[in-house]
Amino acid sequence: MIRPAAVAGMFYEDSPETLRRQVETLFPEAAKASDAFGAIVPHAGYVYSGPVAGEVYARLRIPPAVILLCPNHTGRGAPASLDPSDAWRTPLGDVRVDRTLAARLAELAPSLTLDSAAHAREHSLEVQLPFLQVRRPDVSIVAVCLGAPDLALCEEVGEAVARLRDEQAEPPLLLASSDMNHYESRAVGSRKDARALARVEAIDAEGLFSTVIAESISMCGFLPATALLFAARAAGVTSARVVARRDSGDETGDTTSVVGYAGVIIER
Repeated sequence: MIRPAAVAGMFYEDSPETLRRQVETLFPEAAKASDAFGAIVPHAGYVYSGPVAGEVYARLRIPPAVILLCPNHTGRGAPASLDPSDAWRTPLGDVRVDRTLAARLAELAPSLTLDSAAHAREHSLEVQLPFLQVRRPDVSIVAVCLGAPDLALCEEVGEAVARLRDEQAEPPLLLASSDMNHYESRAVGSRKDARALARVEAIDAEGLFSTVIAESISMCGFLPATALLFAARAAGVTSARVVARRDSGDETGDTTSVVGYAGVIIER
């Protein structure tokens, strides 16, 4: 069962050759890749958030498997879902789903449901795949979609992911897909993003969750990011660093209503 590309030609190029060139130009030449525990990467159209995503991916050594945590923009499907597909298709080819890892994660996090509806039209995970394919063509994934604002659920999934990672001879990379604050002025959005990112850098899962809600920060992937922070803390990771930030106004020139983007690397 193949999950077909849903946003090729919209969020990123649909021609294989053009897409490969597009992704390659987003990697900074001076960046050096190294091992990491995980990262937070944006998921807008490449013209907007691609430079931030490129800054992150250029700095990551991509292991054979990657666990991708994404938000649910469509509202479809289960509150916490594992995609049951065998592979995800992009213009660059098929990315295999590691069914063994996915089955083990389902054992470790019983709240996860095998469900394709949440993933069928979800762009936030799909747009990460061409970056991974260019960096490591044989990469496999586990696809997790979180749509319920439930701190205990984020903790369950995060701690399960950390345990799964610890069980593997070559631990998977953990990625959380998220944009930052939406559709406020650059000045307001930048302040809100800074508050959320301060909690991320401190590996403060509860703090990120509560700050986003209390301060009305429209960080669409705060649930995956919270789960990732729970995973990092369970693994004994103590800090993260922001490697890139921008907003949609850098492309459009309009700073009265922007979407923010941030790239974060969580060290091992």
